[in-house]
Amino acid sequence: MRTYVLKRLVLFIPTLLIVTVLVFGILRVVPGDPAMLILGGESGDDEFTDEQLAALRAKLGTDRNIIIQYLTWTGNMLKGDFGTSYFYEGDQVINDLIDRVPTTVELALLALVLATVLAVPLGVISALKQDTITDYVTRVLSITGIATPNFWVAIMTIFFLVYFFNWAPPLAYVDPWTDPWTNFQQLIFPALALGTSNMAFITRITRSAMLEVLHEDYIRTARSKGLSENIVIFRHALRNALLPVLTLTGYEFGRLISGTVIIEVIFLVPGMGRLLITSILHRDFPMIQATIVLIAVVVLVLNLVLDLFYAWLNPRIRYD
Repeated sequence: MRTYVLKRLVLFIPTLLIVTVLVFGILRVVPGDPAMLILGGESGDDEFTDEQLAALRAKLGTDRNIIIQYLTWTGNMLKGDFGTSYFYEGDQVINDLIDRVPTTVELALLALVLATVLAVPLGVISALKQDTITDYVTRVLSITGIATPNFWVAIMTIFFLVYFFNWAPPLAYVDPWTDPWTNFQQLIFPALALGTSNMAFITRITRSAMLEVLHEDYIRTARSKGLSENIVIFRHALRNALLPVLTLTGYEFGRLISGTVIIEVIFLVPGMGRLLITSILHRDFPMIQATIVLIAVVVLVLNLVLDLFYAWLNPRIRYD
């Protein structure tokens, strides 16, 4: 097990290297000069001279060779220095991320928990009631959830809440450690909107996995021994059927982290996704780069944790 973990940790290096090259290169290819955006002001009509533009580019370091810029950025990042924000002048990128990451992670986790808690029972029931009205309704709902974009669900959620309950996204965000109940009320609807498609995916995967497991020989053997149906379903069938569900859950958590971008903007949640949108609009290179690298690290670590969790869930799996 230890050897496997070390191998996976070593593989993090080329993966993160590819991520840094891609995000750095793409930002330098897309149109938009940070120095011109800063000098142009909010309206973009502020006047400035070529000397001012050249001086600001030198200050930001964007006038240097692109390879030198990349090596400087990665070298500083390895030392824990993610740079200074272009837009939030004087702010350290790491400080802004520390403030925003907990909110995004909380939103993604809440969405994942809600999706899993609702989807797994639906998938199990659909499999046990195969080719019945219950199964057909569940399959239709899951297909609809997969086909419906999260941003549309978010907009319709706000419209429904405002129209029928006079509820609107609060402007003042409350931390969970300050007021847990208020924080839950603020994030429950964004989490539901964010987790809709995930719930649909997990429902379908759970149903397929359960149908496959229920036809295995060891399930027939368990029933022939006189075990109760509940023990057969939950102790034998569901535990083995959860392996593909767990795989999907890890993948979906990475999608949820990236999916919070539009949800946070719609519901005015002050998280990492909303910060990323603002940074993209203002070509805040250090903030964009650090945010994407951080998301990549979270996804890599989560996948490793899930792989190790497989061995506990299914004793037949061993990592050497």
